Amino acid sequence: MATADLPEAPGGLQRPPLQRVRAGGHMLEYRLHPACGRDAPTLVMLHEGLGSVAMWRDFPSRVTAATGCPTLVYSRYGYGGSDRLEEPRGVRYMHDEALVALPELLDELHIARPILIGHSDGASIALIHAGDGRREVAGLVLMAPHVFVEDLSVASIAKAKIAWETTDLPRRLARYHDDAERSFRGWNDIWLHPDFRAWNITGYLSGIRCPILALQGMDDEYGTMAQVETIAAHCRDVEILKLADCRHSAHRDQPEATLAAIRRFVTGG
Repeated sequence: MATADLPEAPGGLQRPPLQRVRAGGHMLEYRLHPACGRDAPTLVMLHEGLGSVAMWRDFPSRVTAATGCPTLVYSRYGYGGSDRLEEPRGVRYMHDEALVALPELLDELHIARPILIGHSDGASIALIHAGDGRREVAGLVLMAPHVFVEDLSVASIAKAKIAWETTDLPRRLARYHDDAERSFRGWNDIWLHPDFRAWNITGYLSGIRCPILALQGMDDEYGTMAQVETIAAHCRDVEILKLADCRHSAHRDQPEATLAAIRRFVTGG
């Protein structure tokens, strides 16, 4: 969800072509980075609350190179070049993504037993999807996950609203979203809604049966260590990596440490 440290607009890097698929009732853009490993699991990357395919920049291709696994990135409804948001988001919008849109996407693309790599909202979606227990997941990599709402999160999201109204943030986000206004408002409005303060997904944690790698920046402006510690308290196989000099986006602030941790988790080496 970080807004102050948006990456530069992507340049002329070689990437697989963007494609589109229908899932959750909407057309979504996606990019699949192929790998040569025949039996390697597919890594599915779930972006943050203001993320998109483009905002991952070259990180998916680096993950593929490090792990030998095919890597799927896609923009959820209302983000990037996927269908534009047509209505306000509800309190259960992450549940809808985890339990409806993501399963349909995986079915359409014939992906079974993925390893889900989620950032912020994307990490929460990964937890709900795995904890629901209806579909098999091989592993979870969680970067700055949220399992409940903290005062720190709300305060930082309120600051993001001010930044949207007083800085060039709309112009910068327009590099990554077809309708940056709707993308931002859809995320910001629901997180600041009074009803959202009761949002809590700890009930899903006991249903998770796969290994978990949880990465948390020690300087994260959107969440504290209480998030990953709660996950560890409710799940059986959790490795926590606390990253110094790291805010909300481990893959941008500490890319080498993040890549090394993902490689070890995925390959066992």
